[in-house]
Amino acid sequence: MPNADIGIDLGTANIVMTMGKRGVILSEPSVIAYNTYTERVLAVGKEAYKMIGRNPDYIAVVRPVSEGVISDDDLAHSMIREFILKVAGHQLIKPRIIICIPSYITDVESRAVADTARSAGARQVYMIQEPVSAMIGAGIDISRAKGNLVVDIGGGTTNVAIVSMNGVVTSHTIKVAGNCIDRAIIKYVQNKYKLLIGERTAEYVKIHLANLYDPNVEISMPVKGKNLLKGLPETINLNETELYEAVEDEIFQILEAIRKVLGDTPPELVSDIHSNGIVLTGGGALLGGLCPLIKRTLGVECYVADDAINCVAKGTCVAFKEMNTLLDGFENVPVYKYR
Repeated sequence: MPNADIGIDLGTANIVMTMGKRGVILSEPSVIAYNTYTERVLAVGKEAYKMIGRNPDYIAVVRPVSEGVISDDDLAHSMIREFILKVAGHQLIKPRIIICIPSYITDVESRAVADTARSAGARQVYMIQEPVSAMIGAGIDISRAKGNLVVDIGGGTTNVAIVSMNGVVTSHTIKVAGNCIDRAIIKYVQNKYKLLIGERTAEYVKIHLANLYDPNVEISMPVKGKNLLKGLPETINLNETELYEAVEDEIFQILEAIRKVLGDTPPELVSDIHSNGIVLTGGGALLGGLCPLIKRTLGVECYVADDAINCVAKGTCVAFKEMNTLLDGFENVPVYKYR
């Protein structure tokens, strides 16, 4: 893959970009802030993320990618263009870009992704399905006639897929992932303690307190927010058991998605998966106790891929070399668009 070519994992929560042999060169929140009066972009990525919950009325802080697909074309175009300029600068030759897309995406949604990348400065646009890219990024050989099961838990969606012989055999996507879990924590704290917390606080609690396999009531951490009854700042102590209760329904839906894919899979491939185990990728894979919980519930070995957060993006580095063999997971947009 030439050094000018860019791979993009356009996630609901984060955007990760790779460039040639340099690997991952950017990993920032998929957030853009702009002035609603002048419509001028003020910040993207980390700088915009810092403004969430702290912005005045005339500054809008928006996530232009929702549940794995682009929800605002103009803002997504502006955000991607800013990130491309940040990593590649102004080049005489425009880069080729490969973008990861969910396996369930429609033709209309895929065209929106392609048009956004083109308008942001791409010479040529390719798309690869996230489960295929995640497997490649995890270092798994998907070219053989052996089944591999990947569970990619991102910010907006959880992708569960069986990959064999360079293509997706069966897949299932649910709109339950990191952001949904954050909202469940916010709702739980609000209902039980009448305390209002922000999404950044909920995410911090999720990362540092989650124990889905063996929660301990003795382990807790302070959580700061606003008391809804008094309207004043307040601090409570939230323990692991309470956090498990808050996210139990969402985790159960992820487990059911895995069970559904296994139920739809031919028996030969199920046998392969029993031998190979389940690989977890994405930021949600790092939830404490998720792997042993999956093993206990489904009876299948489970492990978290190395550098799980960047697995999908890393797969794009390899994808250009494999484009002749990735028949199902890799599409050239100009061909895909009009066939």
